[in-house]
Amino acid sequence: MTERKIIGETIFTGHVFTVERDTVDCGGLPATREVVRHPGGVAVLALDDKNRVVMVRQFRYAIGKELLELPAGRLEPGEDPLQAGLRELGEETGYTASHIEFLGRMIPTGGYDSEILWLYLATGLIAGQPHPDEGEILTCRLVPFDQAVSMVIDGTIEDGKTCYGLMKYALMRGKGL
Repeated sequence: MTERKIIGETIFTGHVFTVERDTVDCGGLPATREVVRHPGGVAVLALDDKNRVVMVRQFRYAIGKELLELPAGRLEPGEDPLQAGLRELGEETGYTASHIEFLGRMIPTGGYDSEILWLYLATGLIAGQPHPDEGEILTCRLVPFDQAVSMVIDGTIEDGKTCYGLMKYALMRGKGL
């Protein structure tokens, strides 16, 4: 199955994303698709030598509350996801990593958004001073890995990329990967 774009228009252009409204050929019938075009993002599951996850707590205006999350951010156009992950880890937490490995990609909301999120595991951490972006207010917190997984299960951690990263790594570790 596939859909082919017939015609489209950009209906919003913002700092973070654009929104397009397209008419597509959907099996011989026209259909409308509204799509958020996003440059993609990156998240880092950083583990210290005591098996604690480096997390950030920040207020998320769109949902009106604080979330506990993995350090993460938006990719700049053409930016390498690995380099973006290292940048975001340093900006948001102050940590640098001597080892980083790719854990996979996820599509957070494929029904209407083009975002692809890259996920990395960082170890061999060295503490430093965070330097968040202007307008970014967050606090760094170290959470024991098993406690973070329990927080996903009990609903304390609700952020999708964070849930995905923690659970994927927990399953990989349980299978010896």
